[in-house]
Amino acid sequence: MKPISVAVIGAGSWGSALSIVLNSNGHKVQLWMRSSEQLEEIKSTGKNQKYLKEVNIPRDITLSNDLEDSILNKEVVLLSVPTQSVRQVLKQIKPFLKKEQIVINVAKGLEVQSKLRISEIIEQELGDQPCVVLSGPSHAEEASLGLPTTVVSTSKEKRLAEYVQDLLTNDYFRVYTNPDIIGVELGGSLKNVIAFGAGISDGLGYGDNAKAALMTRGIREIARLGEAMGAKMATFSGLSGVGDLIVTCTSMHSRNRRAGILIGKGKSIEETLEEVGMVVEGIKTTESAYELAKLYNIEMPITEQIYNVIYKGIEPKDAVIQLMSRRMKNEMEEIVEDRELDW
Repeated sequence: MKPISVAVIGAGSWGSALSIVLNSNGHKVQLWMRSSEQLEEIKSTGKNQKYLKEVNIPRDITLSNDLEDSILNKEVVLLSVPTQSVRQVLKQIKPFLKKEQIVINVAKGLEVQSKLRISEIIEQELGDQPCVVLSGPSHAEEASLGLPTTVVSTSKEKRLAEYVQDLLTNDYFRVYTNPDIIGVELGGSLKNVIAFGAGISDGLGYGDNAKAALMTRGIREIARLGEAMGAKMATFSGLSGVGDLIVTCTSMHSRNRRAGILIGKGKSIEETLEEVGMVVEGIKTTESAYELAKLYNIEMPITEQIYNVIYKGIEPKDAVIQLMSRRMKNEMEEIVEDRELDW
């Protein structure tokens, strides 16, 4: 693919990491950040100390806190901002966008007030602007160092998903396409809820047995809600489903797992967020998932108990007892469609 110009909106860990990937692919990158202090720090040290302190930001990545200048004359605009800020940022960039610019979203979550997926928010705010979603098991700390990483590109239009596949793929960063935009977005969002629960389990001192059960039953909950919302069941067996769930539930790079560990050890939500120091998407997504489960009349017992811990003050050990003492069941439930998908 010939080099193009890309605006990356948001200089957190993932925005910074993808800027490095794009730069290594020969593309001209302008990385926008709101904070002038952060901009000056990166300029002077060459590092994004808060988010990727071990990684050098290439000097040929242009740094900016001018939103209009960042978007001007770029073929692609990549959004890497917290889920609950997406709508506000879209409103800010809308006056500067041209209809042919492709918007890529890489955040994983659901808007609390509307319960919408981010591609739906983009459609509401930007109309028929070309839109692609990137998701999958991808810690910024590893991708930024050139460690092998695989992700999924999805869109309502196949050509757009394949364009982003070509844009980002290299010898350490591999992009697959998937036609199921609903499933890809829900898998990437809801796995944060289960990862938060996995952290709580670790914080309580429970072992691998408990975590394996939590992850296995957790992906079933995600798939159950996803199917009700129009997703394809096969997606949840792929990178943006079980793949993302595994990496987020097991790694200390996962801020959702780290936050859950602190809750399991007795910290309050406020203390936890202060210690983690970054957005923990799973906290807000738990609220959205809990309410969506009620809306669609879907049974999500793990999500419900995590919601009780976060929002109702239930002790984590009591939540585990509630899960373990539920009515006995037969495990055999289908979670995979055995057919080829296309769009």
